[in-house]
Amino acid sequence: MTSTHTIKIINEKHGILLEEAFVNPIQFKLFLKLVHSCVEMKQDLTFFNGSDFFVHLPHKHLVESLITTKIDIYTMTDHIINKSKLEAEKTK
Repeated sequence: MTSTHTIKIINEKHGILLEEAFVNPIQFKLFLKLVHSCVEMKQDLTFFNGSDFFVHLPHKHLVESLITTKIDIYTMTDHIINKSKLEAEKTK
C-alpha cells in the first residue's frame, strides 16, 4: 500500500499557486507546518529543497488563497484492477 499526500494552494486571481505531492508523510507534515507557520506569523512562504523545488509566495497571496490537502491511498488491489483494465484495452 502506497499513499500520496498532496497540498494545493489556489488563488482566485492567480489560479493554482502550488500543487505538490509527497510520498514521505514526514516531509509532508513538515511542509504543512511551514505553510501553517507562514500564515500564522504573517510571513512569506519561501522554500527550497536544495536541488529542484523552489517556491516563494508572498504572505498577501498566501492568506487570500484556498489551501487544501488530501491523501490518496494506492493499494495492491488498485494496481491489479488497473493492470487488468490496461490488458483488456490491449486485447480490443
